Amino acid sequence: MAAEELVEGREAVLSEADQKTNHDFVLQKVQPALLGLMDGSVSTLAPLFAAVGVTHRPIDGFFVGLAASVGAGISMGLAESLSDDGAVTGRGNPIMRGAITGLATMFGGMLHTLPFLIHDLSMALHLAYAVVVFELFAIAFIRYQFMKSPLAQTVGQVIIGGGIVFAIGLWLGKLGAAP
Repeated sequence: MAAEELVEGREAVLSEADQKTNHDFVLQKVQPALLGLMDGSVSTLAPLFAAVGVTHRPIDGFFVGLAASVGAGISMGLAESLSDDGAVTGRGNPIMRGAITGLATMFGGMLHTLPFLIHDLSMALHLAYAVVVFELFAIAFIRYQFMKSPLAQTVGQVIIGGGIVFAIGLWLGKLGAAP
């Protein structure tokens, strides 16, 4: 019996160590990346689609999306790295968290910006719409997988939040283009 108890105790300690490693990975890498991806994907929607709605020129949308993505990436990266040094919260190296957040923010904003390099407005818009849907479901899946959020709840939250910002961008684009 003593040998079995020793093995079970060793497995419990290993399990605790694995749980701590996973917790640190989620807190220090996944959470900053998810924060950036969500911010980049959602915060660039309104300016990008408003600009395209006003100008009807895909390249204008591309440059607005590029500027919004890079600006948001720098802002979010700095905000995350300056928010705390990680000593009290255990959130890890602030420079690493800031870099992860900033790059993920730029990436999230650029995904639906890239279709506007296509000169055909209708094709660019349809591809960008598809990319936005993909982004929102990817964010929901990451939240489900790593943050253990209920899938239906997280899909609903991400789709509703992203949809509101997307609709505002379309509305502002139509408003700005009105004669």
